[in-house]
Amino acid sequence: MNDDAERLHGLADAAGIARFYVDATGQPREVSLATLRSLLAALGVEISADEIGGRHATPRRMLDPVAVIEEGQPPAVAISLPAGDAPSGGAWRLENEDGGRIDGVFRLDDLSVLAADAGTIGRRLPLPAAPALPLGYHRLQVDIGRHSEIATIIVVPGQAYLPEAWAAGRRDWAITAQLYAVRSRRNWGIGDFSDLSILAAGAAQWGASAIGLNPLHALLAAEPPQISPYSPSSRSLLNPIYIDVAAVPEFAEDPATAASASESAALRSTSFVDYRGVWAAKQQALSRLHRVFRRRHLGAHGEPLTDRGKAFVGFRRQLGAPLERFAVFDALHEHLRAQGHRSGWHDWPASYRDPASPTVVAFAADHRDRVELAQYLQWEADRQLGAAAAAAEGAGMSIGLYRDIAVGASPDGAEAWGDQDLLVPGVSIGAPPDAYNSRGQDWGLAPLSPLSLRARAFAPFIATLRANMRHAGAVRIDHILGLRRLWWVPWGSLPTEGAYIAYPLNELAGIVALESRRNRCLVVGEDLGTVPEGFRDDMQRRAILSYRVLMFEREHGDGGFIKPAAYPELAAAAVSTHDLATLQGFWQARDLDWRDKIGVYASAEAGERDRRHRLASREKLAEALCGEGGLSPEAAALLNEMAPDGPMALAVAAHRFLASARSRLLLVQLEDLLGEIEQVNLPGTVDEHPNWRRKLRLTLEEILADPAIRRLAQAIEDGRRAASGGDV
Repeated sequence: MNDDAERLHGLADAAGIARFYVDATGQPREVSLATLRSLLAALGVEISADEIGGRHATPRRMLDPVAVIEEGQPPAVAISLPAGDAPSGGAWRLENEDGGRIDGVFRLDDLSVLAADAGTIGRRLPLPAAPALPLGYHRLQVDIGRHSEIATIIVVPGQAYLPEAWAAGRRDWAITAQLYAVRSRRNWGIGDFSDLSILAAGAAQWGASAIGLNPLHALLAAEPPQISPYSPSSRSLLNPIYIDVAAVPEFAEDPATAASASESAALRSTSFVDYRGVWAAKQQALSRLHRVFRRRHLGAHGEPLTDRGKAFVGFRRQLGAPLERFAVFDALHEHLRAQGHRSGWHDWPASYRDPASPTVVAFAADHRDRVELAQYLQWEADRQLGAAAAAAEGAGMSIGLYRDIAVGASPDGAEAWGDQDLLVPGVSIGAPPDAYNSRGQDWGLAPLSPLSLRARAFAPFIATLRANMRHAGAVRIDHILGLRRLWWVPWGSLPTEGAYIAYPLNELAGIVALESRRNRCLVVGEDLGTVPEGFRDDMQRRAILSYRVLMFEREHGDGGFIKPAAYPELAAAAVSTHDLATLQGFWQARDLDWRDKIGVYASAEAGERDRRHRLASREKLAEALCGEGGLSPEAAALLNEMAPDGPMALAVAAHRFLASARSRLLLVQLEDLLGEIEQVNLPGTVDEHPNWRRKLRLTLEEILADPAIRRLAQAIEDGRRAASGGDV
């Protein structure tokens, strides 16, 4: 190995870049030197230096900027001092978040010595235990000689929040819905927050405990074609396209806007969501309503004149600088696109790329009304989402809204523009090749820098959790494997040319547990794909629910489906997901039809091999459902003949099967309740398949009144109650 390669390997190891990974066949693969160079550069590491440096690195400190300590463990922090700097002792001051304060002094010779590196000596400084250091976020100052530094101390619980009734054996179930896909007789061509309220109330009558949702994150509003809810502009703010215009308080005060509601029938009639048309109509109406609001509730300089005006100003103050940056980006993005700048903000004129530049500050001042409009829309979206959560609770849902957090953000969006030290440029999150995707995946999302996260005491991660736990009784963390490692792909490279980057699992998972407990919000971790050894066991210890999909839960030997009793207790079980075929689509091999249609298969033989495998999987599923799902052999035969009543028999049997599982939570896709054949999203496609656009075939009103759907829901409820041991 030459000196250059040895230096790269040393820097990669220090930066947490894995130089090897195991592919889908179980074979170890070595990451190329070119990939290591690209990823080190993305992290801001000076490759020519002997140690990590650059924009994301933490300068050498006496104290780490943050220490995460699990409850019940002896609290302590590490102190690092230059070897030649040997004061006799020092002092510390601990301020907990409740306002309490403790001071102490110490002699260095009394502290245990930790492993030292070149030029430094480490020592362990013990801290007071609970109750002096309770769960939460605290501030520690340490003074030693001429050194004085401050660190954040985060004390976390060992487990996340779980509903109290689960301890008594209750098994819950939830309806999962793509909100945009919901039809109704009154919406403007896309499901909205009022539809969500109605769906929640109706599902509660069926016995459902929660409504699971696609991510509601803000997207790039000026670019409706960028519609994937998993490619957000900001994960901490909401997509205003879900606002019900008629539910905005100013709606009744503006006759022109009220009249425009009657023009939405054409948008409702389409089979696919017309995002561009819907947003054009809503943006025009909401802009009018903002002007009405401003005229009636705010003074000339934005001061509140009414209680509603005070509520808006209070919301804006509560969300502070992040909301302001988002709103400025939203206005600026729209403005520059209108001037012909169609690419992302990285290609904007240089003076607009820096959120703090004089040009951007001047733009925000000159376009104050447009900036305020974006803030008004966030306020109203938050109010309507809160109303939906209240409707779910009022209807008797014990969990309520179950929100989804995307694994990363769009590199072209507000989050990446507004916090350029946090989101890493030049790389995308993805996945290495596996049994389901031999080419690997590039999701086009910007990852968080693990170095910057630590330097900032994980504050951005905490803020994202809090924003998504707002109005929610549960959250799903997409690709929760990212708490331990993420596959980074350099821009311009194939997904196979990436590498795993390590993240501080214990610290991040501990913070998830802390915020979960504080917000009384249970956590589901989407742990599909290439799962690191021991990861699921660690999540179970922390009471973070695993995500178990029927189609993947197979025996290692004959490929049969595992029995419901073998499902983990702390899991969310589901027949399918938005990235897979629906139950009916699986049975009819509709996903394989799509793969053939768009040319995924390298040969006809490959396609035929998949179809033979699907027939075998159908036989195994029918065998399982005849056992645990209550499907009769006669009904199973009808399934194979595609009899008219076969789809409902399949849906009932599959959901009875999973309803009897040990898993505390069962997720039921609305598409599977309705017997939809087409899936929501076909991974690996953009324009070849109508991802994130297809509407449900029935309206919300028809769904809630359909007797067959009610019978299926009743079968699920009966199965869950039986699994709970009766009336729980």
